[in-house]
Amino acid sequence: MTSVITGDIIKSKTKGAPEIWINTLKEALSYLCSDAYWEIYRGDSFQIEIKDIHQSFISAVYIKACIKTVKGLDVRLAIGIGNKTYQGNKVSESNGEAFVFSGETLETLKKDKQNLRIKTKHFNLNKELNLYFKLALTFMDNWTVNSAEIVKLSIENTNALQHELANMLGIKQDAVSKRQKRAALDHILEIDIMYRHKISEL
Repeated sequence: MTSVITGDIIKSKTKGAPEIWINTLKEALSYLCSDAYWEIYRGDSFQIEIKDIHQSFISAVYIKACIKTVKGLDVRLAIGIGNKTYQGNKVSESNGEAFVFSGETLETLKKDKQNLRIKTKHFNLNKELNLYFKLALTFMDNWTVNSAEIVKLSIENTNALQHELANMLGIKQDAVSKRQKRAALDHILEIDIMYRHKISEL
């Protein structure tokens, strides 16, 4: 069993030169896994395989945080979890439930104007997790550049204390605390714990 995240950048064309955001996307995908397991295609669409299915939600959060460090941009993300029946030379050439679920779900996101959704073959699990995602999007979709930056840095440095994050950013510790609170980072991490528990039952 594997997980696949398919996504596309929202309002990418409003930024003119793609270099403004494409390097940020490449760095985010490279951080999550080796180049063999992700691909950018059709200009502003991408797909990445996250082999550890438990990591798929926090990986999606990380990609969103990275993209939202570019002012005015956002991203749609569709998580698919299921089997893998074929390993292609590129991630877009691989096949199986996870790839089909992820691709199909991205299309429903565009129609419904929602930015994060999951699909597995378990209807009730999908329904429950997508409710949590819908609630999480009420604050994730409204992240400022500063909020996105602190989420990104916190995920990259999971064991770092607030004063250490403050040193990395060149700000005061209480500013880190305020930014994490505004970003609802504690809520995201709680959802991640719940998500890992639910996914482990698959």
